[in-house]
Amino acid sequence: MAWFIFFGIIILIVISVLLFLKSAVFGALPPEGRYSASPNYKNGAFRNLEVTQMMVHSNNMTLLGALWKFLNKPEDTSPQKALPTIKTDLKKLDYDAPAIVWFGHSSYLISYKKVNVLVDPVFSGRVSPVPVGGKAFKGADVYNVDDMPDIDILVLTHDHYDHLDYKTIKKLHPRVKKIITSLGVSYHLRRWGVDENKIIETDWNDTVKISDDIKFTALTGRHFSGRQFKRNQTLWNSFVMNFFGYRFYLGGDSGYGKHFKEIIFKYGPFDIALIECAQYGEGWPLIHMTPEQCLQAAIDINTKVLLPVHWAKFALALHPWDEPIDRLLKANENVKMEITTPRIGEVVVMNKDLPKSKWWETI
Repeated sequence: MAWFIFFGIIILIVISVLLFLKSAVFGALPPEGRYSASPNYKNGAFRNLEVTQMMVHSNNMTLLGALWKFLNKPEDTSPQKALPTIKTDLKKLDYDAPAIVWFGHSSYLISYKKVNVLVDPVFSGRVSPVPVGGKAFKGADVYNVDDMPDIDILVLTHDHYDHLDYKTIKKLHPRVKKIITSLGVSYHLRRWGVDENKIIETDWNDTVKISDDIKFTALTGRHFSGRQFKRNQTLWNSFVMNFFGYRFYLGGDSGYGKHFKEIIFKYGPFDIALIECAQYGEGWPLIHMTPEQCLQAAIDINTKVLLPVHWAKFALALHPWDEPIDRLLKANENVKMEITTPRIGEVVVMNKDLPKSKWWETI
């Protein structure tokens, strides 16, 4: 009888896990082979242009060791006090040049001439499919969907939880006119009730013309995708945005590689580049950049201004939460790249107002 009860419990656990993995938060995968016509899809999955390991194992870092370290993260991976954020009325942005409002991590709004472009919004307060882990820093989650203006163009670079947020999309999509994203992401969105007529999927080198003044070109990154165990069934993009005469580079997630100098450079020079500078780690050096690599990428693509992102909201790696920005500025001492460091919610106005305070030092 004891064995019968034991196996019954195991079966119930397995069934519960399988049912949970079918819940909406995980989205939906494209049919196998759906994107086989893409030159970037090979042997059942999308591939990086360079050989890229997602996890690099060494004598110092095994998979089990990496998991143990992540579950026992140092306290300094999160700030001990609330971040000093600014609450801006996003529905009244009206400047004589494009305005950018960063919401922490890789979420930001770009507004100009009454056109609103929102990139990778995550407003649910957490980047995890389960109600544990991945919680936003104190003070970093001051914006939600209700604070957003109506969105003309929603840009979704890839399907990871810290860039594609189920709860945010469910609430936001009725107020979005167009969605520009990567191949395969539409299957997640349609499962969540998004009108497929709003969605424009892009492969690397595809160009989408919204109007005479607004154009997007999808370009490569060095990363991966997936919301469950099966990886790389959807693509990961960066984007060049031509916006009323200004040229933006929207970096998404990427490890450092030759693509910055050999591919993205050709679409510049850029007025501003939003490039990740954090969530790097010893075990995954090829899929996220160090601060020094972030600076080098900005140099490679020839941008006038760098706005570093992918930090100051979630602890997804083991480094101190403010180490990335300090290392970036230190590396820039001899380079003199124009770097803007706004607080969450602070308005950046192109060619006019580029905040440079070291606000993190006050915490």
